[in-house]
Amino acid sequence: MTTHEREITAPVDLCLPDGRLNPDAVGWTRTPLHRANLRGWGRTKRWEYWGVVTPTHVIGVVASSIDYAGVHGLYVLDRATGQETATDVVVPLARGVVMPETSGAGRAAARAKKLAIVIDQDPGGTRIRAASHDVSLDLSIPLPPGHESLGVVVPWSDRLFQYTVKDVARPVSGSLTVHGTRHEVSADDSFAVLDHGRGRWPYAMTWNWAAGSAHGRGIQLGDKWTDGTGSTENALLVDGRLHKIGQKLDWQYDREDWLAPWHISGDGVEAVFTPFHEKVARTEMVVVGTETHQCFGTWSGHARTDEGVWVDLGGLVGWAEEAQQRW
Repeated sequence: MTTHEREITAPVDLCLPDGRLNPDAVGWTRTPLHRANLRGWGRTKRWEYWGVVTPTHVIGVVASSIDYAGVHGLYVLDRATGQETATDVVVPLARGVVMPETSGAGRAAARAKKLAIVIDQDPGGTRIRAASHDVSLDLSIPLPPGHESLGVVVPWSDRLFQYTVKDVARPVSGSLTVHGTRHEVSADDSFAVLDHGRGRWPYAMTWNWAAGSAHGRGIQLGDKWTDGTGSTENALLVDGRLHKIGQKLDWQYDREDWLAPWHISGDGVEAVFTPFHEKVARTEMVVVGTETHQCFGTWSGHARTDEGVWVDLGGLVGWAEEAQQRW
């Protein structure tokens, strides 16, 4: 194994009865095993984010509750023209938001005047339906037999902690309609990535997240927000099998030129991410503020499996981002 972190292999509650972090929940999994039995208000965050890359488009769907607001979005990038179509809504007190306790089970949903999102999950996979004034989509994301995902609990303290599931290289098919034009999404060349999050957060935090997908291969990398916790969210996926990377990696990128290549390296990883588009999102609401630079692009380099075999990352598509949050 390439990690010192404890692998969890049986179902576990994220929290103790009093709402504090359950020490037995700290570790990582190959399949979702945590029940996010969160309690409390004000620092509690729940979200489902799906990112989809097709040969023609990049899609982002997010439904979330940050207690005092629901923050939801539907985003489409036309890769040929660079045109972005986005609908973002904020719903006071997260009214109408549904978030299941377990990843991959039940319905997640968000509704507002300008946007509706329904994510249905069962053991066979996930169906996403979303609609705004300019965009509608209906996507099916089957769960291939034996496909593994990275689940990690990040403990800042017994009262502040995050459970995340990062699931890369999922095949996706269905339809996407943008400004009245329908596009078919084929599982032959389209991939979906999940970010499932449940936890209680500090007020201010910065993170990096990167993901890449191709047939039979995927990469998941993260940084900054896990520093000092003993947990990491780095993994390589090969033919459905997850290879956990427990070391902190070195991220090098230019905050003055986000479209310059990103270099991520360390024990078992020598990766280069080359962007073709930058998405910038900023929100400022006095106490609450966010700034995210999410770059879409392609991967090169290689990463090492548990057995010491180096796997080529060439041909993977996905993103790398820096996000700064006050929430």
